[in-house]
Amino acid sequence: MTLFPMFLKLERRSCLVVGAGTIGEPKIQSLLVAGANVQVIAPQARQAVMDWASAGLIVWEPRAFLPNDLEGVFLVIAATASAELNQLVFNEAQRRNILCNAVDDPENCDFYFPAVVRRGQLQIAISTGGQSPALAQRLRRELEEQFTPDYAGWLEELGENRKKLFDGDLDADRRRDLLHSLASREAFDKRQTSSTRPERSTS
Repeated sequence: MTLFPMFLKLERRSCLVVGAGTIGEPKIQSLLVAGANVQVIAPQARQAVMDWASAGLIVWEPRAFLPNDLEGVFLVIAATASAELNQLVFNEAQRRNILCNAVDDPENCDFYFPAVVRRGQLQIAISTGGQSPALAQRLRRELEEQFTPDYAGWLEELGENRKKLFDGDLDADRRRDLLHSLASREAFDKRQTSSTRPERSTS
């Protein structure tokens, strides 16, 4: 099976998480980071989930899952400790053509959560198609060492420079060459050298 890689805009989209324990909490948090409208169905919840609900960041309903909870939902995550309940959520989602991820159950997933390196707007996602999350996590740690937090600020600068170039009157070929030059490894290394160079004393 070949997966289609993409980055999905979830801002203001309705997303449901069934489960609010140790499995569900990080999934809820990841949806919040993406700006989704998050509804949680679970009889009990971890303290962080209750705090998010109290702050109005999510809607938590402390009860059992019902199939009609899926009405109007864009995607759903089945994140309970019950394989039977996760299977039920997946089956009901399939009937409604709603994307579903049953955590740690690759056969009952329309999509997988990748291991992600985040540096501001830079995101590097790693997927093993559910075959080895451990390998994905190892690769994430290695990439975090390679792509330092400095990339976040550099990417903001690249975005500003890109906007200026598109606002100018350069021809397309020259603009493309400049954009690639600004995004080169050499440009990043030069930026780092400049930022670490000690300032000259004026006394």
